[in-house]
Amino acid sequence: RDIMTTDRYPKLRSKTLSNGARLVGVAKGAGMIEPNMATMLCYLMTDATIEKASLQKMLSGAVDNSFNSISVDGDESTSDTTVLVASNQVPTDDKDAIEAEFNEALLEVMTGLAGDLVRNGEGTGHVMKVKIDGYPGTDKEARFLGRWIVNSPLFKCAVSGNDPNTGRLAGAIGSFMGKFNGNANLSDVTLTLGGRAICAEEKFILEGDEVEKELSNHMKDAQLGEVDEYPKHQKYVE
Repeated sequence: RDIMTTDRYPKLRSKTLSNGARLVGVAKGAGMIEPNMATMLCYLMTDATIEKASLQKMLSGAVDNSFNSISVDGDESTSDTTVLVASNQVPTDDKDAIEAEFNEALLEVMTGLAGDLVRNGEGTGHVMKVKIDGYPGTDKEARFLGRWIVNSPLFKCAVSGNDPNTGRLAGAIGSFMGKFNGNANLSDVTLTLGGRAICAEEKFILEGDEVEKELSNHMKDAQLGEVDEYPKHQKYVE
């Protein structure tokens, strides 16, 4: 708790490897959360025996898929730190197998901590999770599109009010593609919300009040209390 500022609760995740080695991570951060990381601190410690170069490579990849893939308010900071240290106290007879297992554990712990940061974001009432498949560009550009969606003021307002305004979601995507990838063919794009297809073959799939109620309930089910001391669940609007 000593590193917490506006955090409402501490963030701690851990994982035990098959050889008994442990990975423990702690993090803080609630405001000014936006890649390139944010106003956040993350310390990861393990007693596994892994070479420094391997640790750095795994950490860089895990950061891209965790802390560099979240946003709370769109504001960056200079006060970012993610540190991974290994004491090399637990020996291993199979270096490659343990490194592969550790890499999976590292990603699991860091994505868990990244989600905890967003749940504890200043004023957070919902956590949105965006999955993008088949983007006509790089992984970095796909992550940029995801952040463009969750940072859209219009779509944020809709989610905050549990309003499944599908036009605002489509508008955020269209705005991004028009600005940054205007030549892409979007004729086969499918949008889903709450597991239900809402747009396909360039047409909205509108099925009446019952579907709108279902999507609104999906958002309500994922709602968090903005001043809860601890999150009541780990659900998403997705």
